Amino acid sequence: MSKLYLVPTPIGNLKDITFRAIDILKDVDLILAEDTRTSGKLLKHYDITTQMQSHHMHNEHKIVNGLIEKLKSGLCIAVISDAGTPAISDPGFLLVRACVEHNIDVECLPGATAFVPALVNSGLPNDKFVFEGFLPVKKGRQTRLLLLAEEKRTMIFYESPHKLIKTLGHFCEYFGEDRLVSVSRELTKLYEETVRGTAKEVLEHYTNKPPKGELVIVVAGKKVE
Repeated sequence: MSKLYLVPTPIGNLKDITFRAIDILKDVDLILAEDTRTSGKLLKHYDITTQMQSHHMHNEHKIVNGLIEKLKSGLCIAVISDAGTPAISDPGFLLVRACVEHNIDVECLPGATAFVPALVNSGLPNDKFVFEGFLPVKKGRQTRLLLLAEEKRTMIFYESPHKLIKTLGHFCEYFGEDRLVSVSRELTKLYEETVRGTAKEVLEHYTNKPPKGELVIVVAGKKVE
């Protein structure tokens, strides 16, 4: 029986994959990978020889109908991203939506997602939070920041190393220099670190020590008066 599986992959440490994820990746007929070169290293490590096909932000619109036809024909397909859970700031949503529209079974396995450990070890409230992913680069950025300045829940952002200073500067400007911030870098990897402090303190830290690697920023919500 056909089914679409969304399979989380490690965000760094290759051991952070479940036994069931490995079994499914071995058993399905096709694996959709964001970057087949990156995913190829993981699959080789676990002796997974299933056929792969590229499925990324630049082609997912074009190939979704063809994938639906493959699923309708009885194939089982797994979606993986370069790291973490598919569809969380990565491709996957369009295909899931199409499967739901065509009554094709969808199953998402639990597993690695970068923002969860970053949130938990930030020391900021995690009973209520909002995941923002990447901020708009240009158009709509100011509007979004003005809106988020009033957000009372803890906020989570993804950011690239070369844009971190700009983003922290905007947090100082729109949220206030004393807003508490936690930046987690290279989660699960050898040089994993978390820097905590006010927006101004964290900005000064990374101004003096330019960051490398994948980044998750956790920001305290606006204090309730």
